[in-house]
Amino acid sequence: MAGNKNENKIAATGASVDAYLAAVEHPVRRRDGLRLLVLMAEATGRPAEMWGPTIVGFGRYHFKYETGREGDAPAVGFSPRKASLSLYGLTYGPESAGLLARLGKHRTGAGGLYVTKLDDVDEAVLTELIRNGYRHVTTVLNRG
Repeated sequence: MAGNKNENKIAATGASVDAYLAAVEHPVRRRDGLRLLVLMAEATGRPAEMWGPTIVGFGRYHFKYETGREGDAPAVGFSPRKASLSLYGLTYGPESAGLLARLGKHRTGAGGLYVTKLDDVDEAVLTELIRNGYRHVTTVLNRG
């Protein structure tokens, strides 16, 4: 069924999160990825798992769209990409706009929240974004 537009594009892989993060070439992304691993695990109370080859996710939710596409996805997560840290699931909740205004240097896009380095943001505000995003995704968006 590869190529089916209703097929979920990512899935939990069972791969080692620690091995993935240890292999991140950029030293700042690797350091920040290890810090996010701790922050997200503490904020969600969920263990990390790999989703696809590059996303570290925490918790999961089931989605089902009117198009028929459905599947599971990480509730919140991150990927230490070359240009920046990509953070997922943190911008959906009603509290996110106010928190983003206090976060520090970041940008948002269709895919989520992007931070060049954790030193550029307020970690307490980021932790609240993680908690609120996780709560929103797992309670409001979780459907099936």
